[in-house]
Amino acid sequence: MMNSDDFSLPATGGSTFTLFAARGKQQLLYFYPKDNTPGCTSEALQFRDLYPAFQAAGCEVAGISRDSLKSHENFKTKYALPFPLLSDADETVCNMFGVMKQKMMYGKQVKGIERSTFLFDKDGRLLQEWRAVKAEGHAQQVLDFVKNIV
Repeated sequence: MMNSDDFSLPATGGSTFTLFAARGKQQLLYFYPKDNTPGCTSEALQFRDLYPAFQAAGCEVAGISRDSLKSHENFKTKYALPFPLLSDADETVCNMFGVMKQKMMYGKQVKGIERSTFLFDKDGRLLQEWRAVKAEGHAQQVLDFVKNIV
């Protein structure tokens, strides 16, 4: 399991997201490869639609990719995403969480983000991680886990 070091990243809405500033609530971070791609859009919409249920369970959500803030702002606006998107353009946090992987895309080896989700408890400790997930149904699986935490 990864050590839950603190980090700060630029976020949509002109703010800065800091992991430890989120203490007091559970914090869900989901890493995704790229804005406006089919799988990533599907996953974002699932987290969007379930966001009120995550909030009701005392859990905040944030998405992270290597896309620019401009790309994130467009993606967030286009799909009315109610949670922040964080820009990790230099892959610092992606590397901290070990989500950068060699992947095959159109027959070529490329380095990219492996779709992964991390859940932190109210004290900032890593509770659960999901790695190499499929977008379809993932948000519901995570929500079910969050709801069962006592």
